Amino acid sequence: MKTTAIVLAAGQGKRMESKVAKQYLLLKGKPVLYYTLKAFEDSLIDSIILVTKEGEEEYCRKEIIEAYGFQKVAAIVPGGRERYHSVFQGLKAVSQYMPECDYVFIHDGARPFVTNEMIVRVYEEVKRFKACVAGMPVKDTIKIADADGYADTTPERSRVWAVQTPQAFSFSFIMKAYEQLIEKEDDLRKKGIVITDDAMVAETFTREKVKLVEGSYRNIKITTPEDLRIAEAFL
Repeated sequence: MKTTAIVLAAGQGKRMESKVAKQYLLLKGKPVLYYTLKAFEDSLIDSIILVTKEGEEEYCRKEIIEAYGFQKVAAIVPGGRERYHSVFQGLKAVSQYMPECDYVFIHDGARPFVTNEMIVRVYEEVKRFKACVAGMPVKDTIKIADADGYADTTPERSRVWAVQTPQAFSFSFIMKAYEQLIEKEDDLRKKGIVITDDAMVAETFTREKVKLVEGSYRNIKITTPEDLRIAEAFL
């Protein structure tokens, strides 16, 4: 089975309060994106598509891919306005550069603590269930708020998961779902539906259930300055 990872590094990182995009910030002397790519480079994944902010393709090629000797990056492509636009650009690149791909892993470039063990777990499950996502049961009690900001309902904590990446799918399956999303995105916007992750695309446009797979509480997404300090402590 052929596998490809789409690594998303097109975000602006507004909450990081830095002029440098979060995926390029240094952790122990190396960019955050280095650790993410290294995890997939050293894993069972056959190839990588890197999705960057438009205009940063050459920077990534020289300063990250070539500088650190990554061999599995098959293409660097520009992302889009929203996260799902960037994913779709990555999926189209998979069709172009790896048409024989069976399974695709979609991962946030700002999650540098994905591990080989996690990738293997997700891979074993996606072969069985066609669609699966890494995540962890939440530790806190969760409240659902009403429109006025009052606590409305309290879901059973044992059934609530914080979803992470990688999210993995049969390639043909998720490609068809994303094509439907792009075709109908205006209708979704009018209805106030906001697509926040790949699992939601599968949930919205297919009848397949998405399997939850154990990730790690360390598999954080670096979003704020506090996250960067936590990441340094993990390293």
